[in-house]
Amino acid sequence: MNATVSTTIFAAFMVLTVVLGLLAVRGRRGGNGSGAGLAEWSVGGRSLGTVFIWVLMAGESYTSFSYLGAAGWGYNFGAPVLYVLAYMSCGYAIGYVVGPMLWAYARRHGLVGITDIIAHRYRRPWLGAAVAVLATVCLLPYIQLQITGMGVVVSTISYGTISLNWAYFIGFAVTTGFVVVSGLRGSAWVSVLKDVLVIVTLGFLAVYVPLHYFGGYGPFLDRIVAEKPQWLTFPGHASGGLGQSWFVTTTLINSLTVVIFPTTVAGYLGARNADALRRNAMYLPFYNVLLFVPMLLGLAALFVVPGLTGAGSNLALFKLVVDSLPAWAVGVIGVAAALSSIVPMAVFMLVIGTMWGRSVLGAVPRLASRQKTWSQLVVVVAGALALLLTYTAPTTLVRLSLISYEGMAQLVPMLLLGLVWRRLTMYAAVSGLAAGFALVCVLVFGGHDPIWGVNAGIVGLAVNVVVTLAVTWLGPRERTDDRPDAEVLALEDEFPRAGTAAGAPR
Repeated sequence: MNATVSTTIFAAFMVLTVVLGLLAVRGRRGGNGSGAGLAEWSVGGRSLGTVFIWVLMAGESYTSFSYLGAAGWGYNFGAPVLYVLAYMSCGYAIGYVVGPMLWAYARRHGLVGITDIIAHRYRRPWLGAAVAVLATVCLLPYIQLQITGMGVVVSTISYGTISLNWAYFIGFAVTTGFVVVSGLRGSAWVSVLKDVLVIVTLGFLAVYVPLHYFGGYGPFLDRIVAEKPQWLTFPGHASGGLGQSWFVTTTLINSLTVVIFPTTVAGYLGARNADALRRNAMYLPFYNVLLFVPMLLGLAALFVVPGLTGAGSNLALFKLVVDSLPAWAVGVIGVAAALSSIVPMAVFMLVIGTMWGRSVLGAVPRLASRQKTWSQLVVVVAGALALLLTYTAPTTLVRLSLISYEGMAQLVPMLLLGLVWRRLTMYAAVSGLAAGFALVCVLVFGGHDPIWGVNAGIVGLAVNVVVTLAVTWLGPRERTDDRPDAEVLALEDEFPRAGTAAGAPR
């Protein structure tokens, strides 16, 4: 009976998810080419307001990690998990400047993603295609991780009646179904439903668990201090050296990376105006306060369900839920967690599709007229590949996920420095990227992350910047680029504040 109730609630919300995705694009049409059709599908026609941008980009912070990984890290290590709150908040501060800059540059030149921006800045279509391949390698693991996370959630809330394999397929089918048809706009609409459920369920659990199991927050926190003090200080409990230096460097590298992550940039480019992004950067840190809840619940699980090890620790939060709540409540919480997988997975798939449809397949003259169609096809292929590897070789993408954020960080000089410094050459940007990415791979796969107590990604980025500057000053010169600065760089007067005309002095 419990399984029937919870799975019925889950199924109803999955149907609602698909319906919302379809309603999002009702009455909106676009061609298949590189113009309005692709822009409408991939960046929502650049017309999303503050609310939609806010809920869409909140998907970056509320993924399946919020319900599984954050609680699992709290359960296993304690204090080091706070890096998530730190880097997201710092990233929003950086995004206050970077978001409007990328939005204005892309809008001015009709661009739809970071590969498009890089190809335009350096006048090398092949460079955009190469970055698309690199970004795909870094993004595919996130699709697989969201599929896996949703599978675990669905199997758990169904009390084991739905197998992991079927749960994986459900996640893939629902996500692919609405993202192919509705694109970024559909993801934004579903994000509204997801965020309502996230706020309600995490708010409820923040009150219920301490009261139900400990008699209130006072006794709960007193018990942590008395019995688990290692979990409250760096480097945490058995964390393997995740101390203060690791915390600071990880916060720095991740806050720089999150603002140029392809999924974040997709959110930027979907905005109606630059002020929507500035307001978004100010509001999102308040939403992140809710991330304390799964972290604290992970600590609570230390006393309620002790002895969880390995991947089982990621179920710390759901062990508390399934053991003590009625089936209908388990179903609603499971839906919130499942949608926290579906929304970011949809954006990951959409971004991969856009990069390939625009910068790889779209760069072929014979295929350029149907970029939207190719993008939608790649969405299905990327999702199916991640699903297939989840079934057959789950550790392959998990291994790649180790370098996802630290690898993407190596694009920061090429993208951000290139948009504000005209002298930066293509040779320098590519040399720095190659040096930084290679070093990160060596350190991470060689088991040297952290190295000397610091995040390997920051070491790779430092080498990246040094090589970039050295090649710029000492390396070969590019052929003359006679484009004006306004065509090459992201100038301040491109993204005025509300009430200021573009190009007017401020």
